[in-house]
Amino acid sequence: MTVKIITDSLGDIPAELAEELGITVIPINVIFGNINYRDGVDLTTEQFYDKLAASKIYPATIVPPLGHFADTYDKVAEETGDILVITSSHKLTASYDTALLARERMKKKCRVEVIDSLSVIMVQGLIVIAAAKAAQDGAKLDKIMEGVRNNIPRAHGRMAFGTLEYLRRGGRIGKAKTFLGTVLKVSPILGIRDGEVYPFAREHSRARAIDYLYDFADGFTKIDGIGVEHATTPDEADELALRLQSRFPGETIYRSRVSPVVGAHVGPRVLGVAVLGDRE
Repeated sequence: MTVKIITDSLGDIPAELAEELGITVIPINVIFGNINYRDGVDLTTEQFYDKLAASKIYPATIVPPLGHFADTYDKVAEETGDILVITSSHKLTASYDTALLARERMKKKCRVEVIDSLSVIMVQGLIVIAAAKAAQDGAKLDKIMEGVRNNIPRAHGRMAFGTLEYLRRGGRIGKAKTFLGTVLKVSPILGIRDGEVYPFAREHSRARAIDYLYDFADGFTKIDGIGVEHATTPDEADELALRLQSRFPGETIYRSRVSPVVGAHVGPRVLGVAVLGDRE
């Protein structure tokens, strides 16, 4: 039987790609007031940002209960005897701990392994995509796990922010708090280091921030995956993807929208690039 891959929705894997690769995505929840929405199921990115602009309520996010994870495992176990769950960073969400504990709630007998990607957004997504492709190629669970562990330090990303206010409010700002109070017209560049948000640069215009994202991707010598994602600026994402496609003509540039649960923490006008590869 083919190994099945499960992940959470913070990896921002497009729904059609997840379906094509047989990836099961567990949606994290977004809460507006007393209404709970499943990320990407009950609330699209467009709907989320409309609500964000219209609402005075700051959205919260929460991982689904153990039972939901366990039920998902049981459902997937009807198709396989081996499941690999790849979660977002335990330093940013409770997804990893919940995924581990949910194994004890399963009703079906199935081997379930859980790996913390130490990432979010399409950085996590590229790790999951690579694992799913290996599974489709017939790789065994232990081999896929080895590949995931090897890919975690090879997966990197940068995001240009319009504001850090949402990260601050959501308590996910990590070491990027050093950028708080930055003057207007400065675009902070953040990424993930050791599983938490980390500041990398401050550019003095949006155009220079986008150039930074391009130069970041251009610094890799061997590439096994590239992703470009945005929240509310599709034209910027299109332009960046075209530039990267010209630079890496043989690579597929995965396109993604920042999911509502990620959007609750990064806010509008965020633009990001993720790379799975090696540097010189």
